[in-house]
Amino acid sequence: METEFLFFIAILLTSILYSSVGHGGASGYLAVMALFAIPPIYMRASALTLNMFVAGISFYHFYRGGHFRLKLLLPFVALSIPMSFLGARVDVNPNTYKIILGVFLLMAVIRMLFFTKTEKETKPIHLPLALLFGAVLGFFSGMIGIGGGIILSPLLLLMGWASIKETAAISAIFIFLNSASGILGVMAQGFEPISSIYILIVLGIIGSMIGSRLGQKKFTSKYLMYVLSFVLLFASFKLFYLS
Repeated sequence: METEFLFFIAILLTSILYSSVGHGGASGYLAVMALFAIPPIYMRASALTLNMFVAGISFYHFYRGGHFRLKLLLPFVALSIPMSFLGARVDVNPNTYKIILGVFLLMAVIRMLFFTKTEKETKPIHLPLALLFGAVLGFFSGMIGIGGGIILSPLLLLMGWASIKETAAISAIFIFLNSASGILGVMAQGFEPISSIYILIVLGIIGSMIGSRLGQKKFTSKYLMYVLSFVLLFASFKLFYLS
């Protein structure tokens, strides 16, 4: 019972932190599930479901703040949505799944610890690159159960294609759409979330409402980010060890 309570608290805190920067939090949810030994068969469907709710609410708040640019979103989702559906239909061996997920969790840690958000003048996107990045992110989003925002965000900022707030808005809706497409693909394979998914959805909604409001107020949580990075790092090594 105590372990289950700690699991719920971890999901809530993950939702708050990720939604504050426009993310759905799938990499965090998957890390938490790995730490609490949730079987891989349930992880992808559960993370995509949570992702959709949290990212949707986060996008709503950033959209109301006037930070959304449709022209910036379209090149990325044009191929990512169908590729996410296809990726979700890939039947991945549990051990292979753990290795791939571990790699993506390490990428998330690198993004959090070594990538600093700096505001600079934006420039037009490079269409072929945007289409390529969208397709790759979409495929892995569906296959693993992430939304792709943890990779898309630094990409947008490093390439100078969006401001910090615009990046949060684009990432949120990108995650929502990819997660929804991924869920459809997972349903075609057999939708199997964990038994407590409805409780997790409620916690995710509460966390996203708190986090997205904090994000609009320029909330920063450097120490929480360090803690989350440690959790992701520990979870990734656990996945490698168990694979």
